[in-house]
Amino acid sequence: MVVPVYQVSTYRQLEPGVEGPYVYSRSGNPTRTALENSLASLEGARYGLAFASGMGAITTVILGLLRRGDHVISVEDLYGGTRRLFDRIFRNFGVEFTYVEGSKAEEFEKALRSETKMVWVETPTNPLLKLVDLESVAKIAHEHSSVVAVDNTFMSPYLQQPLKFGADIAVHSTTKYLGGHSDLVGGGVALSDEEVYEKLRYAQNAAGAIPGPWDCWLVLRGIKTLAVRMDRHCTNAQRIAEFLNEHEKAAKVLYPGLKSHPQHELARKQMAGFGGMVSFYLKGNRDSYKNLLKHVEVFTVAESLGSVESLIEHPSSMTHASLPKEIRESIGVTDSLIRLSIGIEDVQDLIEDLSRALDQI
Repeated sequence: MVVPVYQVSTYRQLEPGVEGPYVYSRSGNPTRTALENSLASLEGARYGLAFASGMGAITTVILGLLRRGDHVISVEDLYGGTRRLFDRIFRNFGVEFTYVEGSKAEEFEKALRSETKMVWVETPTNPLLKLVDLESVAKIAHEHSSVVAVDNTFMSPYLQQPLKFGADIAVHSTTKYLGGHSDLVGGGVALSDEEVYEKLRYAQNAAGAIPGPWDCWLVLRGIKTLAVRMDRHCTNAQRIAEFLNEHEKAAKVLYPGLKSHPQHELARKQMAGFGGMVSFYLKGNRDSYKNLLKHVEVFTVAESLGSVESLIEHPSSMTHASLPKEIRESIGVTDSLIRLSIGIEDVQDLIEDLSRALDQI
């Protein structure tokens, strides 16, 4: 009923040079295999790969598929750590990046170059919750022989399966909704193309950003309750978005489940639910966010997302602080922006907690 934890680094070989299915746990481990098979199954893919972190997964995808001179198109509203990796690490190795707003597919087409080898998107984006039309963007990219990779962390495979809309690779920080309990760090990739899989599997083994068996086991345990947790995340987030949408201290609420969201109909098309992430702009002066975060009690002030506990954070000074201020503000990550990861607590407790804290502004 429960996959064992194979806490082992190396495996006995019957003869020199005669390898069994496992040789060394950087190359493969039975607990990791179970997780990788689960990731593939969840995303409707043929293959899965597990990593030590979401950033390890992203790094391996770039290392395995791109070379000096290659060009990537991505959305400008992107997790700060991903953009930091692109701009401060991979640019040094000759990979070029262009950022587009992303809500219109034609923006990707206009940004295409002869050197474009990959389109990298988040949908919804982090932290402004903009949507990318996966089907349209995949069609544009494939007409130019570019790979489409989608960071699906915010939705989880339960709410969105990018490969069904034409994407080639789905990427996850398994730290978030798949693990779901703030007790592990991990990453995952799911895909169906055998040639691409072999390249990434080679890079996974060669670069070595692999998870240990305990972390794999924890993700597998979290996956067992993914469906019931995501249902609760979604219903709680919808209630809280509606509450904030009527609150005088919230200038603008960003949530795909609100009819006021400019891409609400696209969300209904490519997502099975609207997710557990809610962002909003706060009214008041530039320090109002400090009063808000100081006075929450049920919400925890912390980075990360997707766990059973509700988290609140200030992207400008936390998850996106690595971005230069002019870039942050140009894309809308201002000092008044707040990002919520809605947990599975009683929703009335969460609303009352936010209400009390907002009253302090």
